[in-house]
Amino acid sequence: MRKTSYVCLPCGAPYKVPHDGKKRICPRCTESLIHGGSAVAAPPPRDNAAWRMLSFLLNAGVRFQKRLGYLSPIEFEEKYYADQATAERTNLKPRQPVLTS
Repeated sequence: MRKTSYVCLPCGAPYKVPHDGKKRICPRCTESLIHGGSAVAAPPPRDNAAWRMLSFLLNAGVRFQKRLGYLSPIEFEEKYYADQATAERTNLKPRQPVLTS
């Protein structure tokens, strides 16, 4: 079974444990661990602003996964517009002229 990252937000500790659906408890403070995904990178312990942001994202349901990959904004635009240009247009009816009297 693959290991994935869990994070304890109250004490600021990351853990790599197998993801088997069980509820995980922090060994330091006995609070619940939050599953952060396989690619979550815990900030340094004293970086309070980064921990607040990570807490906000994890509580909002964001997970960080390696298999999804990442495209920079420029690469995304290039790929998006290239896909749009080559996509087939389907279910388009020719425009009918509007008759005015």
